[in-house]
Amino acid sequence: MNGLRPTGVEAMMRRIDVGLLPDNALDASTAFMAFHLEAARATLAEADCSALAIVLPPAAHDHRDWRMALARDLAREAAPKRVNVIAGLPGEAREATLRFVSDAPGVTGQYLLCHE
Repeated sequence: MNGLRPTGVEAMMRRIDVGLLPDNALDASTAFMAFHLEAARATLAEADCSALAIVLPPAAHDHRDWRMALARDLAREAAPKRVNVIAGLPGEAREATLRFVSDAPGVTGQYLLCHE
């Protein structure tokens, strides 16, 4: 047992898909914190959750800072559970990235961009 799996329950990576966010970085950060942060924390509190992938839509470069802070700070708060933030359009690149973080127990606190 690795400390993440409760007895008799298989731990797994969970996923939260965030649809649309505002184009402005400050507005997008505010919207995420207001409408999605508590759901992420609640998911991480579930006994059978060992990791969380937060999937965001693509955004301009000025969104990078708040997204990196989200990944880093939520991962620190949730440790030893893992948290990663993935941005990209639906497609093979995003699915491959999700498979990678699901199978990579040492990867946490990362903001990963997907490009087709």
